[in-house]
Amino acid sequence: MFSNFFFWLKVNLGFSRKESRGFIILTPILLLLILSPFLLRELRAGAHRNTNSRIRFLLDSLESKGVNLLQSSSPVFNPMDTARSTPKAPSLRRIPFSESDSITLQIVPGVGPALASRIIKFRENLGGFQDKSQLGEIYGLKADVIEKIWDYFDFDPGIRQKIKVNLWDVGDLAKHPYIGFGEAKVLVAFRTQHGPFQQADDLLKIKIFDREWVRKISPYLDFDDGNSP
Repeated sequence: MFSNFFFWLKVNLGFSRKESRGFIILTPILLLLILSPFLLRELRAGAHRNTNSRIRFLLDSLESKGVNLLQSSSPVFNPMDTARSTPKAPSLRRIPFSESDSITLQIVPGVGPALASRIIKFRENLGGFQDKSQLGEIYGLKADVIEKIWDYFDFDPGIRQKIKVNLWDVGDLAKHPYIGFGEAKVLVAFRTQHGPFQQADDLLKIKIFDREWVRKISPYLDFDDGNSP
């Protein structure tokens, strides 16, 4: 097939065999250069479509939470709008922080998908926040971002899931942010030897636990042993 093509190039264009081979090699490159603007345009259009879809998904999530999204009275961007200092947060009905999810948290500047998921996981494993300062215990969450969170969300303290310290096994206990795997093993071993815990101070009978740690974890403890009527 190539021999016939080389012969055609030689007869019609006067190409030598070496020139014909160079022509075959350069042709795909030339085609790629010609088509590259169209390919780039399509790639950019696809990226814009993905961005618009993501924004629409985020807006739908906010609306499902009851946030009233304000729209400009003018459809045209006015550069003078940037000269006025208009606070963002008052234009939104703030969501209770306990109802936030990994999507709505991303409205906060500085919070991306990974950090939002980490915040939600910490909150769920913790059982709920008692104090705003507990957000400072989340790895990678900086103080300035924490302050911004309260511009968009209302802090509603409350423990919604407690640690069933007399019923959970080592694996379940170790999921709590305040209990490591070693501490969970000690809790289960002590409970097995001495019976169910009755109150938070019972944990002080275990020498590896100090009063500060017990004070920190005590609001999250549930002493139900499964035998209550």
